[in-house]
Amino acid sequence: MAANRNPRKAPLAVLMFNLFIIMVGIGLVIPILPYYIEEFQASGRELGLLIAIFAFMQFLFAPVWGRLSDKYGRKPLVALGMFGFAAGEFIFAFATDLWMLFLSRAIAGIFGSALMPTAMAYVADVTTEEDRGKGMGMIGAAMALGIVIGPGIGGWLAEYNLSYPFFAAGFAAIVGGLVSLFLLSESLSEEEKAKAKNKKKTSMLSNMVSALKGPLGFLLILVFVISFALTNFQAIFGFYMLKKFGYGPSEVGILVAATGIIGAIAQGTLVGRLTRTFGDSKVVTGALLVSAGGFVLMTFAGSYLTVLLTVSLFFLGNSIVRPAVNSLISKMAGTEQGMIMGLNNSFFSLGNAIGPIVAGALFELHMEWPYWFGAILMIITLLAMKVWGSRKKEEEMAGSIHS
Repeated sequence: MAANRNPRKAPLAVLMFNLFIIMVGIGLVIPILPYYIEEFQASGRELGLLIAIFAFMQFLFAPVWGRLSDKYGRKPLVALGMFGFAAGEFIFAFATDLWMLFLSRAIAGIFGSALMPTAMAYVADVTTEEDRGKGMGMIGAAMALGIVIGPGIGGWLAEYNLSYPFFAAGFAAIVGGLVSLFLLSESLSEEEKAKAKNKKKTSMLSNMVSALKGPLGFLLILVFVISFALTNFQAIFGFYMLKKFGYGPSEVGILVAATGIIGAIAQGTLVGRLTRTFGDSKVVTGALLVSAGGFVLMTFAGSYLTVLLTVSLFFLGNSIVRPAVNSLISKMAGTEQGMIMGLNNSFFSLGNAIGPIVAGALFELHMEWPYWFGAILMIITLLAMKVWGSRKKEEEMAGSIHS
């Protein structure tokens, strides 16, 4: 079995580098898009659509890439994803019309979605179940660091020219693709690829429906909720800080950077230890409780320090819960790691697309409501996780008795 292989540090380092580049490319867009939109004389509506199209393309294509990685191997899909993402960034840099911006984000979303499920499947291939949480935490840390550093790089390079950040992301993605081609070893055997190729083809919709009905259904819904809660938090955070405290971009930027670094450290150092000590299910439950607490406490924060502490609490919980859930999913995915991780990424992207829409609508009604709604959602999910964990334990005990 692929999951019984010893962990390989060099391939994981390559994957971490590539995911870091992808997330930097996503993050650097954040401070620049409004200026691009203004330059093309577009409205806030176009800005929202430009952000949404990236997540929507990820939602559509992640399962396709995951299934292809089961058939043709992880290495070619990782390299293809990096080169395709680079193409999207270069189109954005050279854009002369609004439609080119939409084309760029669509291409970046399509090919960027090839990397995440494939990388997660690769981690599952080269780690034991005991080390799975640590492996997922390491690639999660690389992603968290990329999304934190991205806006800083984007803002700095944009001071010279608005297109420079996209050139930088494009060239970095090409380097990542070349590194993957020459240094990344293939984790799937020819026998495993042949088995995947011989399996009956099914549509993405039928795969999603059958997955939701199966044992992984609850975990995929959990992925959606976690993603929804994070983007629900992030989408109006700057506006919330402005309206409630009068904070400017630099103050909000420091908050985002500090909490992102905390999240990256937690994913890189804590997740593996916690999952080995307490198990994935308990770690997920505890992290959901911490996230919900951060949501609630932030509405009571009255100073910059208390905002920093409460926001850090939320990000700490959210940073731990995601890789722990990925670890649980990968252990239940069996030989279909690529396809299942593709579905995983689709539900994550769906949450990314819907979260900001709901947050914006609730913010219009009352600026505290997005955070109270997020906290309530986290608590409901926590209770559901407890029920799911109890049922799973009962099923395992029943299975061991019958065997």
